[in-house]
Amino acid sequence: MTIFSLDELKNLVQNPEYPCVSLYLPMEKLGGETRQNPIRFKNLIREAENRLDEMGLRHAETVNLLKPAMELDNTDFWEIQNQGLVIFSSPNLFRYYCLPISCPQLVVVGKNFHIKPLLNLINNDGKFYILALSQNHVKFYSGTRYKLEEIAVENMPQNLAETLLEDEFQKGVQHRVGTPRSVSYAAQKPGSVHGQGSSDREKHEREILNFCYAVDTALHETLRDEKAPLILAGVDYLLPIYQKANTYPHFLETGITGNVELLKTQELNQAAWEIVAPLFQREYEDLMAVYLQLAGEESNKIANDIKTIVPAAYYQRVDTLFVPEKEYIWGKFDLPTATVELHPEPTPEDEDMLDFAVIHTMLNGGRVYSLEPEAMPRGVKVAAICRY
Repeated sequence: MTIFSLDELKNLVQNPEYPCVSLYLPMEKLGGETRQNPIRFKNLIREAENRLDEMGLRHAETVNLLKPAMELDNTDFWEIQNQGLVIFSSPNLFRYYCLPISCPQLVVVGKNFHIKPLLNLINNDGKFYILALSQNHVKFYSGTRYKLEEIAVENMPQNLAETLLEDEFQKGVQHRVGTPRSVSYAAQKPGSVHGQGSSDREKHEREILNFCYAVDTALHETLRDEKAPLILAGVDYLLPIYQKANTYPHFLETGITGNVELLKTQELNQAAWEIVAPLFQREYEDLMAVYLQLAGEESNKIANDIKTIVPAAYYQRVDTLFVPEKEYIWGKFDLPTATVELHPEPTPEDEDMLDFAVIHTMLNGGRVYSLEPEAMPRGVKVAAICRY
């Protein structure tokens, strides 16, 4: 089972094959209520069958389309659940995800999969990096609020001893070709520690600094063009040393202090989120302030009409999108004319235009914020800041 992510979203929405079935189910995790999970699941399947039959799909095709979902219904499957479950099924694709967040009970059948309830999992403003560092241990992670995964970094030193051995090897090579033996990582960086006759403590700090330079050098290519914050996790004396070696402009001064070798992945993720969450909240508040300022100026760089926002999102004009949670605007987008037709109730060919705008904004590198309806700016049903 894969964790839902922006990459997974791209796999789902690129080249969809009609009909696309999206099933959402909140999960009960405690007590006798857990017995309701498979019952609600069967009800969702029946509702999906009815929708597909009403759309004119032959019953045999309906059964084949939903068969992979129905095969999930067994005791082992219901024992691995989290707070929510989403299932996507189409003629050429089947995926399911156990969610760390609750979701509405929902069936959507249309031209594309329905992803708006998953925004809090894939919102790209929640990305951060963790460098877990000790003298015996180096690990690099990419994370969001709900997940943390380790990333392999080419040429990353695994520990201090490995770096010292490499440094000594390089000195030996340089000595044999007539290069001064003092050349090292530290000698190649400004502000490095120098001097003969240093104390053991100074020598050890110089070795750790060289180690940090080696780590920073390995991370350089991986983090090129990235803007997500980087958090150092390690014992407190490592933070100021690594700061000297760091060249990544989005490195945070606040780190996670302690022995990272004793921290579980979930603990590391939670500690990191407590550091970065205020940064992301401040970014959201700044963008909302920009929208309100532009609205006051009646600027053409904002939009609050879904008929304007849908084609703008499709043609890569939307930089930031604000959408209300658990609300829907049904209709369809006509690509040849770039126009939107809306309906008060969904017809068989309709899809949620808010969901359409969300998908294409995110695919085109924009930011999306899902808000409570009462938190939408100036009471509008959808709002966007455009690139031009």
